[in-house]
Amino acid sequence: MEISPKDRFVTVYGRKPVLEALDDSALTVDKVVLADTARGPAAREILDAARSRGVTVQRATAQRVKVLAGNGKQDQGVLADVVAPRMKPLALALEEGSLGSVLVLDGITTPANVGMILRTATAAGIDGIVVPRRGVASIDPLVVKASAGVAFRAPVLRCGTAAEASALLRASGYSLHALDSHASDTIYSASFPARAAFVLGSETSGITDDVRPHITSWLSIPMAAGVESLNVASAAAVLCFELVRRAQ
Repeated sequence: MEISPKDRFVTVYGRKPVLEALDDSALTVDKVVLADTARGPAAREILDAARSRGVTVQRATAQRVKVLAGNGKQDQGVLADVVAPRMKPLALALEEGSLGSVLVLDGITTPANVGMILRTATAAGIDGIVVPRRGVASIDPLVVKASAGVAFRAPVLRCGTAAEASALLRASGYSLHALDSHASDTIYSASFPARAAFVLGSETSGITDDVRPHITSWLSIPMAAGVESLNVASAAAVLCFELVRRAQ
């Protein structure tokens, strides 16, 4: 399977994030794209940093940089493609047969939540985190910052939508479990097969309508003192480390 560049790199944009990536020797930067209108000390600093790392700098129109960055307001005329060694298409990971526990993000559009989930799930040893290209916050500098840089090395799995991911996982023999504060089964009482995926929906809308038909069970996290639910990133942390506890 040929892997698209979008499924191999995390693209960061803006002068400061690009310089931070170039200054981090633990990261491999594939290339920098700099607007042909970029001049002055800021552009020179980026060119010098790229040269010292042996990173190719491509010049492009300012409009092309905006398109590639996907954020016309904050790209500041520069982006960098950072190699994400564990990122791959979900379909390829399923073909390889190496996935155990999987998270699927569904409709989570707040970058801080996506970043924190990537950090927590990676720390817990989750095998894959499905971050769809549509319907979920893109892995951009805000997500990278919220993950404290873990987004670059997280086991991110890419696909078009959460519904597409759910269908692929079900076809590959995975059960799909979703969090719902009203579910009678809890993450502590339910049993899971070896191939299990856990869907996290947004705090406002929950699981999207296209994903619901694929869900095989609904789970809750017990709450006390009248608290209705947790922030989705906090709920993800509780779930991930319950899976860690079960694996020990």
